[in-house]
Amino acid sequence: MTETALLEPSFGDAVKAIESAESLPARTHSQWICSLRQIAKAMDKPLATIPARWTAVRFPIGRLHHARVGMNAKTLANHKSNTRAALLWFGNEQGVSSRGMPLIPEWQLLREQLAGRRVRSLLSSLMRYCSARKIAPASVDEAVLDGYMRYRAETTALATDGAARRAIARAWNACVGHIEGWPVHRLVEPAPKAMAGPAWEDFPEGLRTDIEAYLIGLTRIRRGASGKRMRPCKPSTIRRCRAELMATARTAVREGIPIESLTSLAALVQPDVVGLVIDAYWKADGEEPATYTIDLGWKLLSIGRKTGCLDDAALERLDDIRASLEIYRRGGMTEKNLAVIRQVLSGTVWNEVVNLPAALLAQARALREQAPIKAAVLAQLAVAISILTFAPVRLGNLVQIRLDQNLIKPGGLNAPFMLVFPDYDVKNRVNLEFPLDNVLTALIDEYVRDFRPTLLRGSNELWLFPGESGGHKDAKTLSGQITEQVEKATGLFITVHQFRHAAAAIWLKHYPGDYETVRRMLGHRNIQTTVKFYCGLETMQANMMFGDVVRKLMTFEPELA
Repeated sequence: MTETALLEPSFGDAVKAIESAESLPARTHSQWICSLRQIAKAMDKPLATIPARWTAVRFPIGRLHHARVGMNAKTLANHKSNTRAALLWFGNEQGVSSRGMPLIPEWQLLREQLAGRRVRSLLSSLMRYCSARKIAPASVDEAVLDGYMRYRAETTALATDGAARRAIARAWNACVGHIEGWPVHRLVEPAPKAMAGPAWEDFPEGLRTDIEAYLIGLTRIRRGASGKRMRPCKPSTIRRCRAELMATARTAVREGIPIESLTSLAALVQPDVVGLVIDAYWKADGEEPATYTIDLGWKLLSIGRKTGCLDDAALERLDDIRASLEIYRRGGMTEKNLAVIRQVLSGTVWNEVVNLPAALLAQARALREQAPIKAAVLAQLAVAISILTFAPVRLGNLVQIRLDQNLIKPGGLNAPFMLVFPDYDVKNRVNLEFPLDNVLTALIDEYVRDFRPTLLRGSNELWLFPGESGGHKDAKTLSGQITEQVEKATGLFITVHQFRHAAAAIWLKHYPGDYETVRRMLGHRNIQTTVKFYCGLETMQANMMFGDVVRKLMTFEPELA
């Protein structure tokens, strides 16, 4: 792919300026140039594609982690400091604007009239882009905005999604008629998906009542189409389902269905209505339907079946719509999860994660006297991370571990712990049992004995991870602390749920094709679920093995940079 040409000076330009600067000491020459090259290497970008402006690169440079770029912490910190000094010198020496490309007079005049920091912030970058391209204000249209958003995506860390474009268009339109000399034409403001269409109160009462009744039913124990008992849905699931049904109704109206005809849930899930809605989503998705669209097909069919509001012919038509979507469903993990797996399977990052609990516990011991609460939290995170590496349970199970029920020593006080979850506490209704080794047992024992009492705050509850109000620790809080601590120490951004993906990937790396063990380890009821998620890893492993075969045939040693 061709790199987008910068519209402002680059790291390469800064290097040339430093090389030719006679006023700089020789030592500064070498240090600054070395640091610019090392930072560019760490960012995995050519010098010519990185803006030589500290305000443009300080955040991506700040996110660089020494463990992931092959440096020690002090060396990376020195390179960051030298890079900042070099860019600030270059900006002052060359007259580089700290905010990007200089504005041409037409744009400068308009910017001076902008009132409010937010409006200036939203429009300044577009103005500088247009100035560099010699695009006059009157020539700005949707095509120009398209080009700017592409440039913004490829050369900056600024947001480029629909919300960002909508904010820019809205700020532009707010200036029309209020700023002297501002172009009279308006830019299109993409509507927020959740708000596009009529207000919910404008829909017939019958539809709104039916949807609320259906959602209330999801909060109770019920039976599915097969007669199997189903437990109540979580509040988050109810909120998601409500939002999906409201979006479906609004989309139907936008596609030409009279709002007054949507008098009930049965009217909303009629095949003709569903077909129009699915077509609209599919058109917006592009050539292939997105996962949301595919899922919507079976969800609306499921509602028709569960509520009994449709006859067999209508259900058959809905099933045809569902089937037409399912052929586009892709197996495997999302790109976000695959990015984590690639890091886990490459280099030494997982070794660092596995050894992190010992380091955290050592910090906790050192802080115990002067900062007991901070020390206890560090020890708590050491235990949580260690458990996740040995027993990749779901977050809901992790936060609800009890010392009297889930963490037990069936072999006696001096025996190792066993982590157990009865089927009624597990999402898939599968018993989970994880024997823990002596090292992890010793770590947990030390935490329970020396640090956990500080976190109890007078409570007698037996939660392994106690919260502030007598119950267990808030799941969101524990999850965020785990992710933050792992990233801080290793540079790997991994959520609690992604520990499960990492566990599966590591096992399949050592035992290709052993999906049954992965199924049992993760608590999947059906092996097809396991295969669907992780079959793509087989391709990765096969290609790695093929690479090993090729390397054995090589008769030369490649030179490494």
